[in-house]
This record gives sequence, structure tokens and C-alpha cells, in this order.
Amino acid sequence: MTPSEPGGPPDRGRFSSRVLDGGREPDPRFTLANERTFLAWIRTSLALTAGGIAVEAFTGFVFDPLTRLVLGSVLLGLAALLAITAGFRWIRVERAMRHDRPLPLPLIVPVLAAGGAMAALVLLVFLLLRQP
Repeated sequence: MTPSEPGGPPDRGRFSSRVLDGGREPDPRFTLANERTFLAWIRTSLALTAGGIAVEAFTGFVFDPLTRLVLGSVLLGLAALLAITAGFRWIRVERAMRHDRPLPLPLIVPVLAAGGAMAALVLLVFLLLRQP
């Protein structure tokens, strides 16, 4: 069967074929679950972006400029990194499903955990060193 025949594999076009690297079309439920996971990573990235903006915009009377800069930069850097890697993760998972390979580990998880811990430590140090 050719891609254009009824019941044949879908014709995705050259770009999609290159990105998805061939393989067998997975169950749509798994593809949609992969997409929901991608969107969850993007929502987390947007929350980190909002947190970075909030630190800069609303904490001028609480934090000194260096603390605001470090904390805001960590949050915004994590947001950018997470948004970029979310797309690549979606592609890697989709390719793995299409070729019946094990799903790849989310490499961003340790980075996100370390960044979140770093932001929390900055706040903790600030609070401990703050004069009452």
C-alpha cells in the first residue's frame, strides 16, 4: 500500500518524515499523551518565567539587587532551558514509540531539580542573613 491509498500509512510530508524518522504510526492515545506531557513541560516553563518576572518586578523592597538578579536569572534560565528541551523530548519520545524502543529518560529533570534547589537555597541564604 502506498501512503495515498485508503488504509495505508498517512502521508506526512517531507518535514514530518525527517523529524519523526519513519517508523510505524503509534497508537493515537500514546501520541496524545506525549503531547500532553510536552504541554505540561511548557506550562512549567511559563510558571518559571512568571516567577522570574515576579521576582524582578515585585521584590525590590525585599531583596537586594544582587539577590534579585541571581534568583530571577536562575528562574528565567530554567524556563528557557525547559521550553527548548520540551520540544526535543517530544520528538525523542515520538521516535522511540514509532520504532518500539524504550522511552528516553527526561534529561532535563536533574537540571530542573538542581535549578529549583539553587533558587530555594538563594532564598534560604537571604532569609538567614537578613537583618530583622
